[in-house]
Amino acid sequence: MWLEAALALVALVAALAARPWRILASRKPLAPGAFGTPSALWTPLLATLVFLPWMWALPTLHHMPLQLQWSGACLVLLMLGWPLAVPTLLAVGAIAALVSPGLGVWDALGMAVWQGVVPATLALLLGVALRRLAGARSLAGVRAFVYVLGRGFLGTALCLFVAGTLSQWNGHTLPGVGGQLSLVARWLMAWGDAVVTGMLCAVFVAFKPEWLATWSDDLYLHGEKN
Repeated sequence: MWLEAALALVALVAALAARPWRILASRKPLAPGAFGTPSALWTPLLATLVFLPWMWALPTLHHMPLQLQWSGACLVLLMLGWPLAVPTLLAVGAIAALVSPGLGVWDALGMAVWQGVVPATLALLLGVALRRLAGARSLAGVRAFVYVLGRGFLGTALCLFVAGTLSQWNGHTLPGVGGQLSLVARWLMAWGDAVVTGMLCAVFVAFKPEWLATWSDDLYLHGEKN
């Protein structure tokens, strides 16, 4: 439990050092003295805080032979960016502990770290690697394809499986499943998360790009360099 506490503290301090509240600040007003338009990221942020705690608490609210776990961390990372995603995912863990009587404080912290902070951090590192791999001179359509398929779909499956494997090595096993079968279960659950994340990522890119803090039309569609 001390490892989870240390990881959560380090990630939270690093995230707050980036001042994530700036991304939620009102945009520049249209006229002097007028109020700006609130950031569009308030919508995915509030939706995450409302819906995701119930998804995390679901295994403790219902007794099932296989406790299916839902993360959503990679989608939160794509929507909010890492500095804002980390405190949000930690808050999701705290809310999940409140809505589920069978979820203790340390259990909620471990869930927030291994289902939230760790896969979100891995997704951030993967995103940096994919952007370098795609290159600034590649076609804009190729970069958009890499974003949706690489970060939204395949990257989600990989990051969640790696995070799940690390959590299992740290002693967080799936109830009713042991040994190598637990890794198979984590691999299958990671793909379920990846399908939803990739689908929503594609929908948001097409219809609500302002809900994706990691998306840029200039970078992925118009071909401008950083």
